Amino acid sequence: MNCLHPQMCGQNQHLQKDFFLYTASKAKCKTYINLREVTERMHLPPGEYVIIPTTFEAHQDGEFILRVFSEKNSTSEEADTTIGSDKTQPIVFVSDRARANKEIEHDGIQGEKKKKPKRKLLQPEEETEEEKQFRAIYQQIAGEDMQICANELKTIMRNVLSKHNKVKTEGFSLETCRSMIALMDTDGTGKLNLQEFKHLWKKIKEWQLIFKGYDKDKSGSISSFEMRNAVNDAGFHLNKQLYDIIAMRYADERLNIDFDSYICCFVRLEGMFRAFNAFDKDGDGIIKLNVLEWLQLTMYS
Repeated sequence: MNCLHPQMCGQNQHLQKDFFLYTASKAKCKTYINLREVTERMHLPPGEYVIIPTTFEAHQDGEFILRVFSEKNSTSEEADTTIGSDKTQPIVFVSDRARANKEIEHDGIQGEKKKKPKRKLLQPEEETEEEKQFRAIYQQIAGEDMQICANELKTIMRNVLSKHNKVKTEGFSLETCRSMIALMDTDGTGKLNLQEFKHLWKKIKEWQLIFKGYDKDKSGSISSFEMRNAVNDAGFHLNKQLYDIIAMRYADERLNIDFDSYICCFVRLEGMFRAFNAFDKDGDGIIKLNVLEWLQLTMYS
Protein backbone atom coordinates (compact mmCIF):
# COMPACT_ATOMS: atom_id res chain seq x y z
CA MET A 1 0.00 0.00 0.00
CA ASN A 2 1.50 3.33 -1.12
CA CYS A 3 0.54 6.84 -0.09
CA LEU A 4 -0.12 9.13 -3.07
CA HIS A 5 1.80 12.35 -3.60
CA PRO A 6 -0.40 15.43 -2.98
CA GLN A 7 -0.25 16.33 -6.70
CA MET A 8 -1.68 12.90 -7.58
CA CYS A 9 -4.55 12.96 -5.11
CA GLY A 10 -8.00 12.89 -6.67
CA GLN A 11 -6.68 11.64 -10.02
CA ASN A 12 -7.60 8.34 -11.60
CA GLN A 13 -4.55 7.28 -13.59
CA HIS A 14 -2.32 4.34 -14.41
CA LEU A 15 0.79 4.51 -12.24
CA GLN A 16 4.07 4.15 -14.09
CA LYS A 17 7.05 2.02 -13.11
CA ASP A 18 8.95 4.99 -11.61
CA PHE A 19 6.22 5.48 -9.01
CA PHE A 20 6.90 2.07 -7.51
CA LEU A 21 10.67 2.43 -7.82
CA TYR A 22 10.87 5.69 -5.89
CA THR A 23 7.83 5.56 -3.58
CA ALA A 24 8.16 3.52 -0.39
CA SER A 25 5.27 1.36 0.80
CA LYS A 26 3.33 2.66 3.81
CA ALA A 27 2.07 -0.79 4.74
CA LYS A 28 2.35 -4.33 3.43
CA CYS A 29 1.86 -7.94 4.48
CA LYS A 30 4.67 -9.00 6.81
CA THR A 31 4.34 -12.67 5.85
CA TYR A 32 4.57 -12.52 2.04
CA ILE A 33 4.70 -16.25 1.42
CA ASN A 34 2.99 -18.74 -0.85
CA LEU A 35 -0.02 -19.70 1.29
CA ARG A 36 -3.66 -20.30 0.47
CA GLU A 37 -4.69 -17.33 2.60
CA VAL A 38 -2.71 -14.36 3.90
CA THR A 39 -4.33 -11.70 6.10
CA GLU A 40 -3.06 -8.48 7.63
CA ARG A 41 -4.54 -5.70 9.77
CA MET A 42 -3.16 -2.18 9.25
CA HIS A 43 -3.69 1.21 10.92
CA LEU A 44 -2.99 4.26 8.73
CA PRO A 45 -3.33 8.04 9.14
CA PRO A 46 -5.94 9.88 7.01
CA GLY A 47 -4.92 10.30 3.36
CA GLU A 48 -5.28 8.92 -0.15
CA TYR A 49 -3.67 5.56 -0.80
CA VAL A 50 -3.21 3.23 -3.73
CA ILE A 51 -3.72 -0.45 -2.87
CA ILE A 52 -1.87 -2.97 -5.03
CA PRO A 53 -3.05 -6.59 -4.68
CA THR A 54 -0.27 -9.00 -5.68
CA THR A 55 0.30 -12.73 -5.99
CA PHE A 56 3.34 -14.69 -4.86
CA GLU A 57 4.08 -15.72 -8.45
CA ALA A 58 3.79 -13.19 -11.27
CA HIS A 59 0.86 -13.19 -13.70
CA GLN A 60 -1.34 -15.43 -11.54
CA ASP A 61 -5.02 -14.77 -10.83
CA GLY A 62 -6.17 -14.40 -7.25
CA GLU A 63 -9.08 -13.20 -5.11
CA PHE A 64 -8.74 -10.38 -2.60
CA ILE A 65 -11.01 -9.02 0.12
CA LEU A 66 -10.42 -5.50 1.42
CA ARG A 67 -12.30 -4.21 4.47
CA VAL A 68 -11.91 -0.58 5.49
CA PHE A 69 -13.01 0.96 8.80
CA SER A 70 -12.94 4.76 8.86
CA GLU A 71 -14.19 7.51 11.17
CA LYS A 72 -15.59 9.49 8.22
CA ASN A 73 -17.01 8.50 4.84
CA SER A 74 -14.41 7.06 2.51
CA THR A 75 -14.53 6.18 -1.18
CA SER A 76 -12.54 3.83 -3.33
CA GLU A 77 -12.42 3.06 -7.06
CA GLU A 78 -10.42 0.96 -9.45
CA ALA A 79 -7.62 2.95 -11.10
CA ASP A 80 -8.37 2.85 -14.80
CA THR A 81 -7.95 4.84 -17.99
CA THR A 82 -10.53 6.32 -20.34
CA ILE A 83 -10.29 4.44 -23.62
CA GLY A 84 -9.15 6.62 -26.51
CA SER A 85 -6.43 7.50 -28.99
CA ASP A 86 -4.41 10.70 -29.34
CA LYS A 87 -2.98 10.32 -32.84
CA THR A 88 -5.49 8.34 -34.90
CA GLN A 89 -6.53 10.53 -37.82
CA PRO A 90 -7.73 9.94 -41.37
CA ILE A 91 -4.90 9.19 -43.80
CA VAL A 92 -4.24 11.62 -46.66
CA PHE A 93 -1.61 10.39 -49.08
CA VAL A 94 0.50 12.29 -51.58
CA SER A 95 -1.12 10.16 -54.28
CA ASP A 96 -4.30 12.16 -53.63
CA ARG A 97 -2.63 15.37 -54.79
CA ALA A 98 -3.84 14.98 -58.37
CA ARG A 99 -7.42 14.71 -57.12
CA ALA A 100 -6.91 17.76 -54.90
CA ASN A 101 -5.42 19.71 -57.80
CA LYS A 102 -8.36 18.74 -60.00
CA GLU A 103 -10.81 19.98 -57.39
CA ILE A 104 -8.92 23.27 -57.18
CA GLU A 105 -8.96 23.77 -60.95
CA HIS A 106 -12.60 22.71 -61.49
CA ASP A 107 -14.35 24.26 -58.52
CA GLY A 108 -17.94 24.81 -59.70
CA ILE A 109 -21.57 24.01 -58.94
CA GLN A 110 -23.77 22.12 -61.44
CA GLY A 111 -21.38 22.75 -64.31
CA GLU A 112 -21.17 26.49 -63.75
CA LYS A 113 -17.60 27.70 -63.64
CA LYS A 114 -16.88 30.08 -60.81
CA LYS A 115 -13.93 32.42 -60.84
CA LYS A 116 -11.64 31.67 -57.96
CA PRO A 117 -8.37 33.26 -56.92
CA LYS A 118 -5.46 31.33 -58.38
CA ARG A 119 -4.14 28.80 -55.93
CA LYS A 120 -0.81 27.09 -56.06
CA LEU A 121 -1.09 23.45 -57.10
CA LEU A 122 0.17 20.87 -54.63
CA GLN A 123 3.56 19.51 -55.56
CA PRO A 124 5.17 16.22 -54.49
CA GLU A 125 7.36 16.61 -51.46
CA GLU A 126 11.09 16.31 -52.02
CA GLU A 127 12.29 12.83 -51.15
CA THR A 128 14.94 12.20 -48.54
CA GLU A 129 17.83 9.83 -49.17
CA GLU A 130 16.07 7.17 -47.12
CA GLU A 131 12.89 7.53 -49.19
CA LYS A 132 14.91 7.20 -52.40
CA GLN A 133 16.29 3.91 -51.10
CA PHE A 134 12.76 2.73 -50.33
CA ARG A 135 11.62 3.67 -53.82
CA ALA A 136 14.45 1.65 -55.36
CA ILE A 137 13.62 -1.43 -53.25
CA TYR A 138 9.93 -0.94 -53.88
CA GLN A 139 10.33 -0.69 -57.67
CA GLN A 140 12.42 -3.87 -57.77
CA ILE A 141 9.69 -5.91 -56.10
CA ALA A 142 6.42 -4.16 -57.02
CA GLY A 143 6.61 -4.78 -60.76
CA GLU A 144 4.77 -2.92 -63.49
CA ASP A 145 1.61 -2.19 -61.50
CA MET A 146 3.69 -0.44 -58.78
CA GLN A 147 1.58 -2.08 -56.07
CA ILE A 148 2.56 -4.75 -53.57
CA CYS A 149 0.63 -7.61 -51.99
CA ALA A 150 1.22 -9.12 -48.54
CA ASN A 151 3.95 -11.50 -49.75
CA GLU A 152 5.79 -8.68 -51.52
CA LEU A 153 5.39 -6.42 -48.48
CA LYS A 154 6.97 -9.13 -46.34
CA THR A 155 10.01 -9.21 -48.65
CA ILE A 156 10.31 -5.41 -48.74
CA MET A 157 10.02 -5.06 -44.96
CA ARG A 158 12.71 -7.73 -44.47
CA ASN A 159 15.05 -5.82 -46.79
CA VAL A 160 14.25 -2.47 -45.17
CA LEU A 161 14.66 -3.78 -41.61
CA SER A 162 18.02 -5.34 -42.52
CA LYS A 163 19.25 -1.86 -43.47
CA HIS A 164 17.90 -0.37 -40.20
CA ASN A 165 18.95 -3.02 -37.72
CA LYS A 166 17.93 -1.13 -34.57
CA VAL A 167 15.74 -3.91 -33.19
CA LYS A 168 16.46 -7.63 -33.20
CA THR A 169 13.86 -9.19 -35.51
CA GLU A 170 13.61 -11.84 -38.19
CA GLY A 171 11.07 -9.80 -40.12
CA PHE A 172 7.30 -9.73 -40.12
CA SER A 173 4.98 -12.68 -40.58
CA LEU A 174 2.59 -12.89 -43.50
CA GLU A 175 -0.36 -12.30 -41.16
CA THR A 176 1.23 -9.10 -39.83
CA CYS A 177 1.82 -7.89 -43.39
CA ARG A 178 -1.83 -8.56 -44.25
CA SER A 179 -2.88 -6.47 -41.25
CA MET A 180 -0.54 -3.69 -42.40
CA ILE A 181 -2.13 -3.67 -45.83
CA ALA A 182 -5.62 -3.59 -44.31
CA LEU A 183 -4.57 -0.55 -42.23
CA MET A 184 -3.15 1.47 -45.12
CA ASP A 185 -5.27 0.22 -48.03
CA THR A 186 -7.38 3.34 -48.63
CA ASP A 187 -8.66 2.34 -52.09
CA GLY A 188 -9.73 -1.21 -51.21
CA THR A 189 -7.44 -2.98 -53.70
CA GLY A 190 -5.85 -5.29 -51.12
CA LYS A 191 -2.45 -3.89 -52.11
CA LEU A 192 -0.27 -0.90 -51.22
CA ASN A 193 1.12 1.74 -53.54
CA LEU A 194 4.39 3.53 -52.84
CA GLN A 195 2.82 6.41 -50.91
CA GLU A 196 0.83 4.05 -48.71
CA PHE A 197 4.00 2.05 -48.05
CA LYS A 198 5.97 5.18 -47.11
CA HIS A 199 3.25 6.19 -44.66
CA LEU A 200 3.29 2.70 -43.19
CA TRP A 201 7.06 2.81 -42.74
CA LYS A 202 6.78 6.17 -40.98
CA LYS A 203 4.36 4.63 -38.46
CA ILE A 204 6.61 1.59 -37.95
CA LYS A 205 9.63 3.83 -37.29
CA GLU A 206 7.70 5.69 -34.58
CA TRP A 207 6.64 2.43 -32.93
CA GLN A 208 10.13 0.98 -33.36
CA LEU A 209 11.65 3.80 -31.30
CA ILE A 210 9.17 3.13 -28.49
CA PHE A 211 9.94 -0.60 -28.57
CA LYS A 212 13.68 0.05 -28.51
CA GLY A 213 13.28 2.21 -25.40
CA TYR A 214 11.79 -0.71 -23.46
CA ASP A 215 13.91 -3.49 -24.96
CA LYS A 216 16.90 -2.62 -22.76
CA ASP A 217 18.62 -5.99 -23.11
CA LYS A 218 18.09 -6.03 -26.91
CA SER A 219 16.44 -9.43 -26.72
CA GLY A 220 13.86 -8.52 -29.34
CA SER A 221 10.96 -8.70 -26.86
CA ILE A 222 9.38 -6.70 -24.04
CA SER A 223 7.31 -7.78 -21.03
CA SER A 224 3.53 -7.42 -20.86
CA PHE A 225 3.96 -4.70 -18.21
CA GLU A 226 6.31 -2.74 -20.49
CA MET A 227 3.78 -3.24 -23.28
CA ARG A 228 1.24 -1.26 -21.25
CA ASN A 229 3.58 1.71 -21.11
CA ALA A 230 4.52 1.31 -24.79
CA VAL A 231 0.85 1.38 -25.80
CA ASN A 232 0.36 4.54 -23.76
CA ASP A 233 3.49 6.16 -25.27
CA ALA A 234 2.09 5.46 -28.75
CA GLY A 235 -1.02 7.47 -27.89
CA PHE A 236 -3.44 4.61 -27.20
CA HIS A 237 -5.24 4.70 -23.86
CA LEU A 238 -6.80 1.41 -22.77
CA ASN A 239 -8.20 -0.11 -19.59
CA LYS A 240 -7.16 -3.17 -17.60
CA GLN A 241 -9.46 -5.54 -19.48
CA LEU A 242 -7.97 -4.52 -22.84
CA TYR A 243 -4.40 -4.81 -21.56
CA ASP A 244 -5.22 -8.33 -20.39
CA ILE A 245 -6.61 -9.15 -23.82
CA ILE A 246 -3.42 -7.87 -25.48
CA ALA A 247 -1.32 -10.08 -23.21
CA MET A 248 -3.45 -13.14 -23.99
CA ARG A 249 -3.48 -12.43 -27.74
CA TYR A 250 0.11 -11.30 -28.43
CA ALA A 251 2.36 -12.52 -25.57
CA ASP A 252 4.16 -15.86 -25.37
CA GLU A 253 3.98 -18.35 -22.49
CA ARG A 254 6.36 -16.15 -20.46
CA LEU A 255 4.17 -13.11 -21.15
CA ASN A 256 6.82 -11.49 -23.36
CA ILE A 257 5.90 -9.80 -26.65
CA ASP A 258 8.31 -9.93 -29.59
CA PHE A 259 8.69 -7.16 -32.17
CA ASP A 260 6.50 -8.82 -34.79
CA SER A 261 3.61 -9.30 -32.36
CA TYR A 262 4.18 -5.80 -30.99
CA ILE A 263 3.82 -4.21 -34.44
CA CYS A 264 0.84 -6.44 -35.26
CA CYS A 265 -0.88 -5.24 -32.07
CA PHE A 266 -0.23 -1.58 -32.85
CA VAL A 267 -1.43 -1.98 -36.43
CA ARG A 268 -4.65 -3.53 -35.14
CA LEU A 269 -5.15 -0.78 -32.54
CA GLU A 270 -4.52 1.95 -35.09
CA GLY A 271 -6.90 0.39 -37.59
CA MET A 272 -9.71 -0.29 -35.12
CA PHE A 273 -9.55 3.20 -33.58
CA ARG A 274 -9.57 4.76 -37.06
CA ALA A 275 -12.53 2.64 -38.14
CA PHE A 276 -14.46 3.47 -34.96
CA ASN A 277 -13.84 7.19 -35.39
CA ALA A 278 -15.08 6.98 -38.98
CA PHE A 279 -18.40 5.50 -37.79
CA ASP A 280 -18.66 7.78 -34.74
CA LYS A 281 -20.03 10.77 -36.67
CA ASP A 282 -21.29 12.73 -33.66
CA GLY A 283 -18.28 11.92 -31.47
CA ASP A 284 -20.26 10.53 -28.54
CA GLY A 285 -18.18 7.35 -28.30
CA ILE A 286 -21.06 5.12 -29.46
CA ILE A 287 -21.58 3.55 -32.88
CA LYS A 288 -24.30 1.31 -34.34
CA LEU A 289 -23.39 -1.36 -36.89
CA ASN A 290 -25.43 -3.93 -38.75
CA VAL A 291 -24.06 -7.45 -39.18
CA LEU A 292 -22.61 -6.70 -42.63
CA GLU A 293 -20.74 -3.61 -41.40
CA TRP A 294 -19.49 -5.51 -38.35
CA LEU A 295 -18.16 -8.40 -40.43
CA GLN A 296 -16.53 -6.05 -42.95
CA LEU A 297 -14.87 -4.17 -40.13
CA THR A 298 -13.55 -7.20 -38.25
CA MET A 299 -12.71 -9.55 -41.13
CA TYR A 300 -10.56 -7.05 -43.07
CA SER A 301 -8.33 -5.76 -40.30
